[in-house]
Amino acid sequence: MPLTTVTSPQAPAAIGPYSQAIRSGELLFTAGQIALDPATGRMVEGGIVEQTERVMENLTAVLSAAGATWQDVVKTTVFLIELSDFPTFNEVYGRYLGGARPARSTVQVAALPRGALVEVEAIARIPE
Repeated sequence: MPLTTVTSPQAPAAIGPYSQAIRSGELLFTAGQIALDPATGRMVEGGIVEQTERVMENLTAVLSAAGATWQDVVKTTVFLIELSDFPTFNEVYGRYLGGARPARSTVQVAALPRGALVEVEAIARIPE
């Protein structure tokens, strides 16, 4: 089964040797998205709310480029600099998911690229 690179111009270009997402059969594996503005390549200004909104917009664009939505996501992994930001993150995240309820892991980390406060990656099943 060949691997297919998935990219979206509505999400930031990779800042290293990786892809926005890789499709393998009916599965899509996204790279972790941080709050980079795809138009400027710079981190969005603001705190956890603004960064989470940008992360979710970036992931939505990558999912869409593969023909998927949040309803197709089976698992997310969330990386937070401050676990105390979790309730605020969770509120924004929930707005983007709507009724979708993928499995999720959330961990606190010491640092993220470019000083980000949050990073999220996803695994989705591509609809036929």
